[in-house]
Amino acid sequence: MLIYNAEIHTLDSRGVIENGWIETENSKIKAIGEGAPEEIPEGSINAQGGLLMPGFIDAHTHLGIIEDGLDFEGDDCNESTDPFTPQMRAIDGINPFDRCFEEARMRGITAAASSPGSANPCGGEIAAIKTNGRRVDNMLIKKCGIKFALGENPKNVYNGREETPITRMAITALIREGLYKARRYVHDMDSYYSDSENYDPPEYDIKCEALMPLLERKIKAFFHCHRADDICTAMRIASEFALDPVIIHGTEGHKIADIIAEEKVPVICGPLMCDRCKPEMRGLELKNAAVLHENGVKIAICTDHTVTPIQYLPLSAQAAVKGGLSFDEAVKTITLYPAEILGIDDVTGSLIEDKDADLQLYRKGDNPLDLMCEPVLVMVSGEICRREV
Repeated sequence: MLIYNAEIHTLDSRGVIENGWIETENSKIKAIGEGAPEEIPEGSINAQGGLLMPGFIDAHTHLGIIEDGLDFEGDDCNESTDPFTPQMRAIDGINPFDRCFEEARMRGITAAASSPGSANPCGGEIAAIKTNGRRVDNMLIKKCGIKFALGENPKNVYNGREETPITRMAITALIREGLYKARRYVHDMDSYYSDSENYDPPEYDIKCEALMPLLERKIKAFFHCHRADDICTAMRIASEFALDPVIIHGTEGHKIADIIAEEKVPVICGPLMCDRCKPEMRGLELKNAAVLHENGVKIAICTDHTVTPIQYLPLSAQAAVKGGLSFDEAVKTITLYPAEILGIDDVTGSLIEDKDADLQLYRKGDNPLDLMCEPVLVMVSGEICRREV
């Protein structure tokens, strides 16, 4: 497929190609060029000067794991019978036939991280997925991290049951205990593999097995936290166990932006378009993303779908512009930056040869973040999901 006569925003070092073309083959971007292509095969798309850019990426959602229009039957987000569940995998709870996948595609969102919830101090494994497909195994881009949660959510869930944890101290102690056990498990496995004659393997532990890639920094530690003190606790745990951390929400990040920047920890900001629905969100400010960015923190914008419906991801980025973030940076917070934070930037997030053909096209003059604008073409892994040109 050839798309030509387009203003291409590559989100790469090439920047903006004022008049260019892009050729896709199967699921990949085959070539990108400037000016008119040498040949225009039959079936090519004339962009008519429209804006061609990467598909949007929502860095934190519960897409498909909390289904639209259903209550308990469609909610597979929190296994809150046990406060420490790293062995849970989002991929086992996602329903790709949930209609919100289509709503995401229609708004140019081609990928999202779908996460277990935040009821537990450790909730399970996050999956970065494409938004198009019928079998989640084929939609999976990467198992990108383990979800932890600090603060109000675990406190509320387990206080109601009079079970541990009901304090921030207990939440952190449970996380620390689990990580220490996993670290010892890794040590015992290493001893067995290096000298199987003198060492026995440890008894199989599915929780420790799930945490091994985390301790080896093959995947990241995603910490749900809103309050500034909880953000600092997340960074303390990450430092103690040499984890690769990411802050999810970071609502009060603007209060300690310089500290977060010093630790070089990225923040996934959001949801932005919601009320201050609980005490630890009292510090919610539209300026949060802008303040973090000004201090040198890498940021992404998320909807936390279903808190804000996923199709409003671009509008959420627009809200961050209202809070002081530049338009160009806002676009990056839902394309390139989430790809980098999730560790999928080798696959998507910008328009480069050999990356997946995840792209969207807008009419000339349209603002891709505007509520009233929608893409006229959306491709996910080279498959056309929406076409009005």
